[in-house]
Amino acid sequence: PTVVAERLSYDKGGLLYAAWPLGAALERLDFVVAFRFLAMIRRPAASRGVHRSSPIGVIKAPGSNKNTLPRGAGGQKAAGGGGGLALPLQKKFGQHLLKNPGILDKIIEASDIKSTDTVLEIGPGTGNLTMRLLELAKKVVALEIDPRMAAEVKKRAQTSGRMNLKVIEGDALKTAFPVFDVCVANLPYQISSPFTFKLLAHRPVFRCGVIMFQKEFGERLVARVGEENYGRLAINCQLFSKVTRVCNVSKGSFNPPPEVDSMIVKFVLHKDPINVDFPEFDGLLRIAFTRKNKTLHSSFMNKAVIKVLEENYKTYCSLHSQPVQYQGPAFKAHVENTLRGSGLAESRAMKIDIDQYLALLLEFHRNGIHFVNVSDPSTTTNKAATDAFSMEVDSA
Repeated sequence: PTVVAERLSYDKGGLLYAAWPLGAALERLDFVVAFRFLAMIRRPAASRGVHRSSPIGVIKAPGSNKNTLPRGAGGQKAAGGGGGLALPLQKKFGQHLLKNPGILDKIIEASDIKSTDTVLEIGPGTGNLTMRLLELAKKVVALEIDPRMAAEVKKRAQTSGRMNLKVIEGDALKTAFPVFDVCVANLPYQISSPFTFKLLAHRPVFRCGVIMFQKEFGERLVARVGEENYGRLAINCQLFSKVTRVCNVSKGSFNPPPEVDSMIVKFVLHKDPINVDFPEFDGLLRIAFTRKNKTLHSSFMNKAVIKVLEENYKTYCSLHSQPVQYQGPAFKAHVENTLRGSGLAESRAMKIDIDQYLALLLEFHRNGIHFVNVSDPSTTTNKAATDAFSMEVDSA
């Protein structure tokens, strides 16, 4: 049954968000603001790329001369697939090239590429995976930050007679993604959080993404309710997609080997996404997971939390010309009664599933309790948690 509240509808509608400045959001890695902006992007179906038998070019994306992806080891060399050229790997680009053919097979299998698909590949390197993708897809768009690698993968495709490749030189966080059906990516692990939410917010909705992450981060993505790694990251990703583990990847599968093991994760976006006020939903989660092993009653009765929620409540009443019915101790009791009415007051954050959190948000909204400053929706309730999302994940 469809349940409707003033600020949240739990139905089969599309995602609705307000537009906010993307640049500032991504600089803070504030995925709430970035998500709202990115979800506004719409591209007509007519803009979908088509196969053209024309020479492959390298297109420079705006801002591609600046690098924001520092990770990895320098001083190594990667053998180019085209003419045997050895390319020194640069530390500033965080380059760890996948060399294990068995792992390439798993990526291809998980991607389930159709002959009509456009595939977006992030970080093609010298093209080991790219060449496999070109055999299967109608078109491959390779986004590469290193101009030497971009030129190498272009050369390798041309040498093999593959004309269905488009190479874009640019930063994955700063470059607008084209319309695509499938995304595959081997990322510098520091950008995992902002990239994941940029990908999930991409519109039109794509079929799936198959992404290489640091194993620890991947475990948090695929965690289910009650598991140790279950938290905001898992809930927010699983709210919009089905997230599954493809396989674990050992250090030795890369050149040079990274310091940590990796995991391939697959995202399949829900065809009928839940229409939710995302900043409100995440604001609730921020409070709940401040201490995930504590009860919700303990987390929400915190003095600082009550203070901010009361400020939001008064602002909301003022904006909607409603009388302020609860103040001071009465408001705290109002929050407590709302929690107890939901039946979740004595539940622990990591034991509550997504549907229960959505129902809890509805219950709070019915009682006039909101989790963002309603006069400034970019401001979240938990001031200590408004820093970078990557920092938040570490404690979630």
